[in-house]
Amino acid sequence: MADINIPDHAIVSERFITASGPGGQNVNKVATAVQLHVNIFALRLPPLVYSRLRALAGSRINQDGELVIQARSHRTQEANRREARERLAALLAEAHDLPAVRAKSRLNRVGKTERLAGKKNRSTIKKNRGRVSFD
Repeated sequence: MADINIPDHAIVSERFITASGPGGQNVNKVATAVQLHVNIFALRLPPLVYSRLRALAGSRINQDGELVIQARSHRTQEANRREARERLAALLAEAHDLPAVRAKSRLNRVGKTERLAGKKNRSTIKKNRGRVSFD
């Protein structure tokens, strides 16, 4: 896995908003949820990593090329800020991971003849399932 380094100039903004959902008066009064906007062009990613990041992020990338990460599961701003940055680092780490290359399977001569014999056997079974004629 690559060493994930998120430069400070790549983070466009970090806004705190009131979280939605249950939580009582704390949710209604205190802006603890965080929206982290990251400029993905400022990360200077290699083309393959960039394309994997766009595929992984999906609709979280807006038209300005900003990756928007929201964290609102904790009751404090600091915990939500830490979670947002951890999720950003995890997303970048996943984009840096190369997909496993599939090894092409190879059959030897005996395996090939057995496979073809099995196919021929199955073919005759299916062929004999037709209507019975009494001629």
